[in-house]
Amino acid sequence: MLLLASLSGLLLAAGSCEFLIPVGGDGNTTVTKRVDRPKVSPFLLAFGRTNWNTDFVVDKPYRSYKLFFTAQSSEQATYPVEAYLKFSDGSNLQVVNESMKPAIGTGNMFGPFRSPGGKAVSQVNFKVGSSLEPEASGFSYRIAVQGCR
Repeated sequence: MLLLASLSGLLLAAGSCEFLIPVGGDGNTTVTKRVDRPKVSPFLLAFGRTNWNTDFVVDKPYRSYKLFFTAQSSEQATYPVEAYLKFSDGSNLQVVNESMKPAIGTGNMFGPFRSPGGKAVSQVNFKVGSSLEPEASGFSYRIAVQGCR
C-alpha cells in the first residue's frame, strides 16, 4: 500500500496533463484538417479567410503546454507549422516555427512550453499552411494541445 501511495505522489508531482478543447469545436480534443489553397494576391500574399489557424481554449492556469502534430497525408511536401501562446493581455509568444516534411502517421510533439512570468495564457494557436508553400494545399493533419499542471 505504501508503494502505491508513493507512486501516486510521484505522478502528481510530475504533473498531470489534459487535452484542451478547440475554439468552435464539437467537444473533440483532436482537430483534423486539410490545408486549404490560399487566395493569392498579385504580390503572392494570402488574403481572405484560410483554415490555417486553430485556437485551443485555456480555461484554467497550467504550468506548461504540449502541442502535438501528426501528418495524415501521403503527399511529400514541405509544410510550415507555427504555434503561439496567446495571452489575456492581447500579446502572444511564438513557440514553434518549423518547416516539416513528415511521412504519413508521423509528426512531432512540441514543448513543454511555459508561460513567461506574469502572463496568463488564454489560448494556444496552431497555424499550418502558408502562401509561401503552395504545395501544402490539400495536406491533411491532426493536432491537439495539452495543458499540464
